[in-house]
Parts: sequence; C-alpha cells; structure tokens
Amino acid sequence: MNNELMVGNIQQTTKKEENPDLRGTSPQNITVVLPAFNEEVSIGSMVFLTKSYCDNVIVVDDGSSDRTEEIARNAGAHVIVHEVNKGKGAALETGFTAAVGIGADIIVTMDSDGQHNPADIPRIVAPIIDGTAEMVNGSRYLSRSDKNTPAYRRIGQKVLDTATNINSGLKVTDSQSGFRAFAASTKNVFRFNAQGMAIESEMLADAGRSGLRIKEVEIGVRYDVDGSTISPIKHGLGVLVMVLKDAEFNRPLYYFTVPGFALWLVGLFMGLNFLYGFMLGKGLYFGPTMVMILFIIIGIFMTLTGILLHSIAEVARKTETA
Repeated sequence: MNNELMVGNIQQTTKKEENPDLRGTSPQNITVVLPAFNEEVSIGSMVFLTKSYCDNVIVVDDGSSDRTEEIARNAGAHVIVHEVNKGKGAALETGFTAAVGIGADIIVTMDSDGQHNPADIPRIVAPIIDGTAEMVNGSRYLSRSDKNTPAYRRIGQKVLDTATNINSGLKVTDSQSGFRAFAASTKNVFRFNAQGMAIESEMLADAGRSGLRIKEVEIGVRYDVDGSTISPIKHGLGVLVMVLKDAEFNRPLYYFTVPGFALWLVGLFMGLNFLYGFMLGKGLYFGPTMVMILFIIIGIFMTLTGILLHSIAEVARKTETA
C-alpha cells in the first residue's frame, strides 16, 4: 500500500488513547513504532499492551508471509505494509515518517517479538519529556551485568559495544538495544541504511555524529521469547563488519591512523634491533629486513591516510552544518 495514503488514513483515524494511570499527564504525543517480520505469535499482545502507554501504535509489516498484518490491525494498530522484506532500517524509516506525519512528538521503537515490556515506556520517554535528552537508549546492562544473558552473548555484546562506542564517540552500555525513544525532531538525523540488526549501531553513530543529547534508562528483557532465525554469531559478525565499514569514514583516525602508527612503531623497533645486532657483528637477514621495511611503509601510509580522511570528514561536516 502507498505509504503516503496510509499516513493519510492514520491521520483520519488517530484517537487520543489516554489512561491517566499509565500514560501520565504529558500533553506530548507518544507514538510507538513496531517493525515486524513474521511476528503473528506475539504482535497482537504487543500492540494491545503497548496501547496503554502511548497515543498511537504503528506496525510496519516488513513483507511478512504470515498473519502479522491482520492480527496487528485487529489489535488496534495502524499498519503499514512493505510488499517485500526491505530490512529493519527501511521499516524504521517508514515508521518514523508515518509517526511524524500524524504529529508525534516522541517516537518509541520496540522489538515485536515480546522481549520488551511496554510498561517501561513511561520511564524511557521521561528524559525527552523533561527536556534533558533527545534520544534515550534502553539498556539491559546499565546498573548490572544481565545474568540471564548467555556468556558467549555477553562477550559478543561487549565487543559490539566497544566497536560502536569508538565509532559513535558515545559511551552506551547496550548498543544493540531495540527499545529506544526519540524526539520526533531528530528523524532526519538518521540514515536508515542498514538492512539487518546493524541498524541499532548505525543509529547510534548518526546520533553521536549529530551531537544529540543521549541518556540511558534501565529496562528489562525476556530471552525465552527470542524467535530470531539468525544465529547470534552470524548476527554479531554482520554488525561488527558494518561498524568497521562505517568507522572507515566516520572515525578514520581509529580505523587507519592508530593501527598504522602501531605498525610503524613495530617496524621501527625491528629496525633498531637489527641495527644494534649489526653493530655487534651480526648479519642482516633478507626476510626479517623486508618485513621491517613493509611494516614501516604500510604504517606510514595508513597513518597519513587516516589523517587525510579525518581532515576531509571534518570539512564535510562543517559544510553540512553551514
């Protein structure tokens, strides 16, 4: 269905669904966006529960082959359908556009598989309502290490958090969280390019580059409802590759200059060691000498490349904000 037509339909059917005990007294319009792909088992209950804590629920059915669309509509959600699966980034972009189109002040994103608790919505939107943040990241690890997370996932999560923080310039504790809140005015900050779960890291990189005020709020999560068909290892590697590719342009000093300088230092140390041995009467061996020269040349090249790309990126950023 045409997205503009769907947004028009949403505008005509939008109602203020407030419950003073759950929604609070904030006059701001809170719209929840649920990207969904074959979530017929959980989408109905997610929509039903979420409606108690917001003004509108938008489900973006991203090319599902099951009854996700039908069940979401029956549960009371505004549904936008992608005829083919375009990925989570495209689903979020569609949802953000629709939310802004119906006058949302705050946009909340949640996973549709039931992992997140809609009762956490008032807590996660609070920093935006009180004006202390423009983006809020729901974190499983803010005040503790989640003991329910398997050990191998915690290790992988730590690697992704570190890579994402370096790339974004932020210090978040849960870079892969899909439970977030955004001031609707930030919509154009995000690229929505990532097709898979890497969209979470990409949005943090965009937020960091744009200087958004970001806060983290502790959330709970259920792991017994995880219906992902992608192995955690494959998912983690895919996200890491995306972050590294993004860092190539977003953080060239980390991507090129730091490792390049390290290679140069190793080559220099090897050269000094060879020179010391030569002064003591030892001979120079062809293989180690060539490795030393290679390290020095590559190290200098990477260092200068990182500095050059950093300068170009800074000029581009100043041009964008001018």
